[in-house]
Amino acid sequence: MTDSAIPPLDMTLDELRAALGPLLPQEAAFDGWSEAALSAAAMALGVPPERARLAIPGGAIDMIEAWFASVDAEMVVVLPSERLAAMKIRERITAIVLARLEIATPHREALRRAIAILALPTNVPTATRLGWHAADAMWRLAGDTATGFAHYTKRATLGAVYLSTILVFLDDESEGFADTRAFLDRRIAGVMRFEKLKAQLKPDPDRHFSPARFLGRLRYRTR
Repeated sequence: MTDSAIPPLDMTLDELRAALGPLLPQEAAFDGWSEAALSAAAMALGVPPERARLAIPGGAIDMIEAWFASVDAEMVVVLPSERLAAMKIRERITAIVLARLEIATPHREALRRAIAILALPTNVPTATRLGWHAADAMWRLAGDTATGFAHYTKRATLGAVYLSTILVFLDDESEGFADTRAFLDRRIAGVMRFEKLKAQLKPDPDRHFSPARFLGRLRYRTR
């Protein structure tokens, strides 16, 4: 995270980007992910809009990415490793996803607009990359050290859980986001069953492991 003691005008462009990230959604809720929102965030921070554009030069997508990076950073502060260490893995993942949603709670309209932009066909590759990065950050914070096939399946699965939970969260009007929490609990339970199933599968010494065959078996098992 950026050292808040550094005067904004003395920040490097990377430091300025990090400082602008958490300010952007409150402006984007009104002005959209636009130049106007970036300029307003810059003025709130106390830097010229022209310098802010040097730190975040890529328009709406770059602004969204800067915000998401600030969520990654805040997530680590909210959930220090010593707090997570006392939890079981399912509890860790649930706590981490909920922490990200709580960080976004004051900015649901900005998040809604960000998702709409990322859902555009031209932005799908970027959306996929950002979703993967979020899932990787969450698993790493949870203490995951998996490699190989497990590394990828864990992130792909959690990424799908996270996105589907965000979509529920955006329209959730229940008290304390109870509907979102219940939905997340069900999806996390599915992730845990997935991991348990992988652990139970015994390798066939006469055949090489096939990811496609594995996923096919999983699909038929869960119907």
